[in-house]
Amino acid sequence: MSVTRRAVVGAALAAPAIIATSRLGWAADSKVLKISHQFPGGTLEEGDFRDRIVRRFAAEVEKRTAGTLKFEIYPNSSLMKTLAQFSAVRKGALDLSLYPLPYAGGEVPETNLGLMPCLVTSYEQGRKWRTAPIGEEMSRILDQKGVKLLTWIWQAGGTVSRAGSVMNPDDVKGLKIRGGSREMDMMLKAAGAAVSTIPSNELYAGMQTGAVDAAITSSTSLISFKLEELSKHLTVPRAHSYWFMMEPLMMSKTIFDGLTPDQRKVIEEVGLEMEEFGYKAAREDDERIAAIYGKAGVATADMTAEAVGRWTAIARDTAWKDFSERVKDGARLLKLAEQV
Repeated sequence: MSVTRRAVVGAALAAPAIIATSRLGWAADSKVLKISHQFPGGTLEEGDFRDRIVRRFAAEVEKRTAGTLKFEIYPNSSLMKTLAQFSAVRKGALDLSLYPLPYAGGEVPETNLGLMPCLVTSYEQGRKWRTAPIGEEMSRILDQKGVKLLTWIWQAGGTVSRAGSVMNPDDVKGLKIRGGSREMDMMLKAAGAAVSTIPSNELYAGMQTGAVDAAITSSTSLISFKLEELSKHLTVPRAHSYWFMMEPLMMSKTIFDGLTPDQRKVIEEVGLEMEEFGYKAAREDDERIAAIYGKAGVATADMTAEAVGRWTAIARDTAWKDFSERVKDGARLLKLAEQV
């Protein structure tokens, strides 16, 4: 077989690029990773910001790894059901998920700290978790369970109701209400409510059929799932909230460990960079929700510090006490969380 001068020159020109790629640790073939989440799909610039985080993360990682890592994104739980995603990530059957952390409480009880009523009451407090001792402990626990946390996001939650306003503990007596975690349900029950355990993407149907009278969830979910169409009252969390949920982008540790060192470094760097966008968007949704619901004719009121204080008294005697006694090392973890 003859080799032309053009082929020799072409190979010589390509060699530096090949060597550079090799030194960066990029494989010759691209690897496709699947990301699943329960929220409505959109674009890089429009839609539920949690879907946008996923898309921004995927685009930036693909760019920085020279296309050796690519992603397929499955919104609306279109790849698998919402609650199944955590177990799938643990087993390596799903690569990544943006997942409400307390949904994993049945498998890893410690994750219920991700929606412990009245424990995190501001974005400033939540943002400190990653580098605080409690954040290091949560990362270690999840790492041992096969899950790596990439992007830490806390979201404030508001309350919608088909009946009267829900502000103080007395307001939930006799209501069927969705809280979002075992611990939230304990506090609500103590205040006289009946509770529902449906995930947030099923709330529209729940309120439409009367399965729930009221629901507490993030401002973003209250917007994305269009609950203003069924609500009469909204309690807005932009000033105060006793409901803060951690919704991180998480990755299967098995899949993460199987990547090259350079690929792992990029994934960690981009995951951290997504946090600023996430917190900014969450705050913006806390502001937007009042206008969206008000325009739809829903009565709105801002949660007050006094109301949060009343809920905190109940939470300490119920959810906090139960977590401390029931979860292995729970008292120590709760104490670390209180120190943030």
